[in-house]
Amino acid sequence: MVWSPHVTVAAVVERDGRFLMVVEETDEGVRLNQPAGHLERGESLTEAVARETLEEAGYAFAPRCLIGVYHWHHPKKDVTYLRFAFGGEITGHDADRPLDTGILGTRWLSFDEIRDSADRHRSPMILRCVEDWRAGRRHPLELITRHA
Repeated sequence: MVWSPHVTVAAVVERDGRFLMVVEETDEGVRLNQPAGHLERGESLTEAVARETLEEAGYAFAPRCLIGVYHWHHPKKDVTYLRFAFGGEITGHDADRPLDTGILGTRWLSFDEIRDSADRHRSPMILRCVEDWRAGRRHPLELITRHA
């Protein structure tokens, strides 16, 4: 059997000192997350993060930088995740767009609110991504290459 990590993407979006978060129903209850999800066959990482942000939050997202790559093993599920977190900007909003199944809504939270709600995060990567963003971690998108 071949082991394969789950490759995911996440959008870290800051506006006026607040960060875009989604509230979602999970098998562990209601949790907070960045707009995030799995890389799908045939798409680039930047295409995936733009798609997930639109599907989960109704916002058009233009990734501008890679914040970091995060490795986390979920202890209860025995699943390993590789998360590519992107910083960028919102380029539009479709308030009438139905959100993905399981998404209960969006919230714009301050850093303190995110930090203080860590017990309700979907994973520990959420806070780390925001901390890295606030620390100024920005890597050019050219760091990621894609070959056909």
